[in-house]
Amino acid sequence: MKLQQLRYIWEVSRHDLNVSATAQSLYTSQPGISKQIRLLEDELGVEIFSRSGKHLTRVTTAGAEVLEIAGQILGKVESIKQLAQEYSSPDKGSLSIATTHTQARYALPEVIESFIKRYPDVSLHMHQGTPVQISELAADGDVDFAIATEALDLFNNLLMMPCYRWNRCILVPKDHPLCQ
Repeated sequence: MKLQQLRYIWEVSRHDLNVSATAQSLYTSQPGISKQIRLLEDELGVEIFSRSGKHLTRVTTAGAEVLEIAGQILGKVESIKQLAQEYSSPDKGSLSIATTHTQARYALPEVIESFIKRYPDVSLHMHQGTPVQISELAADGDVDFAIATEALDLFNNLLMMPCYRWNRCILVPKDHPLCQ
């Protein structure tokens, strides 16, 4: 089994089982893709795609499971490439942060602006959500880290560290009882 074969089946599924369109998008030949798909199916002993003549008609049940795992593998390969890129060029790469709307709108703009000026070749991706949603993103590894304003006991696999204090004040009229 080769990564290229996994890439081919993945791309064929993304191109609605159109091998010619897949070949064109990958700058390769349609017969080459068809041959590699057959070789993979022979090696695995299952059909990934059902056929009608030479045309692929649908993804088989086994094929759906193979494609799911192939997608995970190809995603991990991209993660390895990105990791290597980040180590070989420490001032380049990407950073993915999850935070609440309030943090993104009021607390982080100056920090983000400063970061972008200091690291112009780092691609910064911001994800906004509720505290639970951003915690899920962090727990699932979909972001590098999350910035939250409240502790979430539901996520015992996350470590919480203070990063700054947010000052709050109460505003009342001068004649309010709290002023006395």
